Amino acid sequence: MKSLADLLITWHAKSGRHHLPWQQSKDPYSVWVSEIMLQQTQVATVIDYYNRFMKKFPTIKALAHADEEEVMKLWSGLGYYRRARFLHEGAQMIMEEMGGNFPSEFDMMLKIPGIGRSTAGAIAAFSFNQKKAILDGNVKRVLSRYFLIAEWSGLPKTEKKLWDYAESVLPNKNIDTYTQALMDLGATLCNKNPKCTLCPLKKTCLAFQKNKVHLIPAPRPQKKIPTQSTHMVIIKHHDEVLLVKRPQGGIWGGLWSLPQFENTSTTSKAWVKKYFELETNVLEENLKASTTFTHFKLDITYSILEAKSQRSKIPHTWLSLNHIEGAAIPAIIKKILLKI
Repeated sequence: MKSLADLLITWHAKSGRHHLPWQQSKDPYSVWVSEIMLQQTQVATVIDYYNRFMKKFPTIKALAHADEEEVMKLWSGLGYYRRARFLHEGAQMIMEEMGGNFPSEFDMMLKIPGIGRSTAGAIAAFSFNQKKAILDGNVKRVLSRYFLIAEWSGLPKTEKKLWDYAESVLPNKNIDTYTQALMDLGATLCNKNPKCTLCPLKKTCLAFQKNKVHLIPAPRPQKKIPTQSTHMVIIKHHDEVLLVKRPQGGIWGGLWSLPQFENTSTTSKAWVKKYFELETNVLEENLKASTTFTHFKLDITYSILEAKSQRSKIPHTWLSLNHIEGAAIPAIIKKILLKI
């Protein structure tokens, strides 16, 4: 009987994905960028972002020498912005500490910001033909079903078991094709709506044999996420809005965003007067918006004010409302501003 790897490699030749832009190069930089973008983001969303990013920053050197603002602007709307900062920092590290060349050694890859075991495994397999395993969300789902692992994959003991299985089935050759096939199977057949009759592994998949495919992988234990609240102000001056840069730590780190305050005992007009030394007229108040992050929901109450001038002592920038769409600002802020 053919091994899991052999079955996948054979299947991939006819049914795998071969058209994705990052598949056209073995360059580790290209693979690295694609793998970081694909973390927690669907392929269909990533394609356009990847093409724009690589056109603007075709090399590690180009990315390392770029201004962070440029990087964040190209990432705007893709979410999980820490990934963009890690790419930028990683490119600078490679230029400064690794001679400008992406390292082929697995342990050296792990020193680069944002690169973990699975991402390093993908780069090692695709770019350097090294026998390394990956374990992203798609692969976890495939292996959980194939080996009938009923526990939630986020548990440390379950993840260790999955890593052990992932390494045990690695082929001795064609590691790049096998790795891509494993990803493709999880994305196209062994997904949330599995198409088991088309799967090349159905004869040996334990979940399929025992009719438990839809029960595996086990869902994350439900936990009610907390809700946080904040107040923001849109300060307009004609067709421009005032933005401030977020601190590097926390949500939206390094992005431009709306001024934000937590003191509910003061009015937005009074707060803007005190903090920015700007005289304003209130246009609208107590408008609502919300967004959800991995660990909490954020409820936003915001006001729209018209400033009488643009002179303020606090570091800020003014952005034309016509340039909101392509700006390096969080998606929810962009959504709010596009309404006014």
